[in-house]
Amino acid sequence: MLQNGKDGMFSLPLKNDADHLDVRERELAADFNRDKLLNKFKDAYRRAPYFEQTFTLIESIVRYEDKNLFSFLHNSIVAICKYLVIDTKVQVSSEIAIDHCLKNQDRVIALCEALRASIYVNAIGGMGLYSEETFREKCIELKFIKSKSFEYPQFGEAFVPWLSIVDVMMFNSVAVINECLSCNYVLL
Repeated sequence: MLQNGKDGMFSLPLKNDADHLDVRERELAADFNRDKLLNKFKDAYRRAPYFEQTFTLIESIVRYEDKNLFSFLHNSIVAICKYLVIDTKVQVSSEIAIDHCLKNQDRVIALCEALRASIYVNAIGGMGLYSEETFREKCIELKFIKSKSFEYPQFGEAFVPWLSIVDVMMFNSVAVINECLSCNYVLL
């Protein structure tokens, strides 16, 4: 998030629990102060050109009542996709019929096979995690997505890159964001 012309952090407080728990087993902290988080967004972005509509969305996400971390995050992804008119079907991997004991590359390949996917696209940071040859043997094309820089005015100050989707939505129309999403990347 943009705070006083610099990159700042926001996070969700989690209930103290074992670190090994899956995201589906984690919960938001009972003392999660939703108003405090919303005020942080308000203070940072109240003068942004798309504040009203974006803040309405952010408020509905933050006020989502489910304490389960996975449900909370899933709701936020679905809500943002709806707002941005992204009609890609969001599927929950644990609901796909595969051997859920599989890990890493084997799990991804099993998911691709279950969904009859011929191409798998992963974030660029995962290049060292997967073997192109192994995917090819399964008739799956392995690609990595690398975002191009996307600059936009932020209160007339020096641009602070690579902030959250919240920052992008506060300063850009849905049409501009969709244009960026459609062509502002390279597949490797």
